[in-house]
Amino acid sequence: MAETLLATLLVTTSATGSSLVYRWPPSPSTTPRLSRVQPLEDSLCASQLDNPWRASHFSDAAAETIPRVSKSCSEADPDDAWHRPNALRDRSLSLSFSPSTSHTISEKISPPKGSRFHTDKAQILYEYDHLFGYSAEFLASLLCPQASMCHQKFELLVDNLAFIGHPVCAEEDGRWRFKPEKVKLGPRGRESRIGRSTSVSRGSASPDTRPLTTEKVPSTSSWLNKFHFVMVLDIPDPSSSASGNVSKYFDIIYEQIAFTVTAVLFQEQVLSNFVENECELLGSLKDSCISKGEPFSSYVLQALEVSSIAPAMKSLYESIKASDMAYITIHNLPLEIQLPPYLDALLHSEAENGVDITRHSENEDAQTWGQEMSFGWKVPPLLPWKSLLLLDGHNGLDPSMNLRGSQVNPEDRTLVEGLIRFLETASVTLSLADMASLLDWDLKSQVLPTVRWLVQHRRAKVVDIVHVGLKTVFTLPAKFERPLSELTVEFATQFDHPSVPSLPVILANISSSLSKQTDNHFFASVVQDKDLIPMYHDIVLWLLKRDMLITLHLRIRVVATRPLKVHVRIEREKALARKAGTRDRLRRGLLFELQDGPEDDDDIDLSPPSGTPWLQLSPKSAHRHSRRQSNESDQQQKMEHPEIDSDGVDESERKTTDEDGSDELDDPDSGWDTAEDHLRPSMISDPGRATPLQRRWLAAMSEGKDPQIAKRFQLINQYFDGRKSDDEILYRAEISRKQLREVLHHYEEYLQTFLHPS
Repeated sequence: MAETLLATLLVTTSATGSSLVYRWPPSPSTTPRLSRVQPLEDSLCASQLDNPWRASHFSDAAAETIPRVSKSCSEADPDDAWHRPNALRDRSLSLSFSPSTSHTISEKISPPKGSRFHTDKAQILYEYDHLFGYSAEFLASLLCPQASMCHQKFELLVDNLAFIGHPVCAEEDGRWRFKPEKVKLGPRGRESRIGRSTSVSRGSASPDTRPLTTEKVPSTSSWLNKFHFVMVLDIPDPSSSASGNVSKYFDIIYEQIAFTVTAVLFQEQVLSNFVENECELLGSLKDSCISKGEPFSSYVLQALEVSSIAPAMKSLYESIKASDMAYITIHNLPLEIQLPPYLDALLHSEAENGVDITRHSENEDAQTWGQEMSFGWKVPPLLPWKSLLLLDGHNGLDPSMNLRGSQVNPEDRTLVEGLIRFLETASVTLSLADMASLLDWDLKSQVLPTVRWLVQHRRAKVVDIVHVGLKTVFTLPAKFERPLSELTVEFATQFDHPSVPSLPVILANISSSLSKQTDNHFFASVVQDKDLIPMYHDIVLWLLKRDMLITLHLRIRVVATRPLKVHVRIEREKALARKAGTRDRLRRGLLFELQDGPEDDDDIDLSPPSGTPWLQLSPKSAHRHSRRQSNESDQQQKMEHPEIDSDGVDESERKTTDEDGSDELDDPDSGWDTAEDHLRPSMISDPGRATPLQRRWLAAMSEGKDPQIAKRFQLINQYFDGRKSDDEILYRAEISRKQLREVLHHYEEYLQTFLHPS
């Protein structure tokens, strides 16, 4: 919204008509639209560049003979700027007025011709009573709709302007009351109240529902009929790249800003006629400034001194334009209001279509950021194996408050003391699960909500765990948010130790470390001295706070190699041969495939039964000869043993094996004789859902391994899918990093490891 916000307005309606009470900034203006690209200020005039031949044959020598312009060529060519029809005249004159507002402001300020004094006064009055080319009175009447359209979202698009708000009005008798909650019968005939939350501190308050308060509501009527807090936005040009999901963009602005501010104003108006008193004060000040001939800017500045609404509108506008959180106070009620820091990305990203990158992976239960942080936040998933980084200036709460003082009630004191304990425990070297264990807190109901609150209020950010010894692998982002020259100066000021190199040197070492096969972590590439670890911890925190580091995680995949598959195939053939009482089956399906890459096996006799030398046969002939010999052997066995079937397996033995289910060698779902039944190396993409044949490969990997290591591999290989990071594996498998390294070492011939950001 920093790109599109033009102004904040407060308009009212009373028995005397509609009025624009206050606005900030004093003189807002819309963004100019261009019909074609403007030449740069220090470039050739457009008449020169518009000539195709001159533009294609332009050279430095020719440039010396062509005079350069000192001002923008667009000043000489007004056709560069695009204007809407009749945009330069008073827009309100082209629209119809109601009978009560049929006179225009121009009638009140038209001075006699030739009068310098009246001309100056007319100019002053024009500043007071005109905005965006409309008369203030007409604009106020347009933004205060009928009572039937109040207490709901308001969105008005006029030319290239968008007006967004939530108008509210008094009851028919002129009194301000909270709207009663809607009541409907539940599934068993019970009453169930529906309505929005009445809390205003989290941006979810509703001006349509009764708050939980015991204060007496004033019963006297007031002159104020309606008021409307309005956000004025510049509609992105549909032909530009900034024309993404405008509808969702407006919805978020309404929900987070317009609705929240209106909820507070409405509550205070009902309880104490606050808005009416403020409007009366500002109206009197405005009339006084006009009578004295003071310019509109003087009225605006004086209003900041005497009003509560005026400075709140100013702070809100400036904070939004700076993409910061707005800390405002309305009638002694402090509020923290903000928009998602990356909200403007909705206007530039056509690929996302409103889907924020917080919508990660399969762990939907862990995605507990909440609806208010679903768009424009770009936060990583809130997962137990993540960590928390406290930001500068927010390592504690407000120092002006005595958090453990007697003025804090017991319930709040318990919450505050718990928050202080959490802030003292939080560290980038601990996971959120570790913090929950140290604090003896429940992860989901206590730790994650606290983290969400800190991140939403920009007091912390979720990061990856940093190794205590700084043995974490980092890489650099594609670009930094600030110029490297500024960051270098700031870094040198804060870290002036003689053992610490300059920031560019540190960044260069991090970048070059990725080319190393070993010792590519931060300690080996940058620190190289255990005594400097505490200081470099601060440096890493400094870099993380400025988004200058990206943590790389180890990810693992399982590879079934050709020797492994040959071994599993041979074991199968041997088992079938033992059942059949012959060794023919071992030769029949295996020998031809082994011709491409034979593997040594001292326990297996691969010579043909007839003594025919295999090396003298071509692959096709060897396969054909093996099939003929097997068929002859099968027929001979059938004649001698009728109880043996065509596969060479005793029917009684097959029956016993099938009944107890102890052997799946010939099961149709065993994976044999399928597309994956080959001897080429292949990846087991999802070991947690391995097929029967893949499970045989995984089991064969553990043959000859230490029983404890083999058991651990059997438990954790389900996470070796290339998607889960090492931190996630350690958390889910409940093992140490040392135990994971042992598994990787013993099974390295079957594992593919790589580094990838989370």
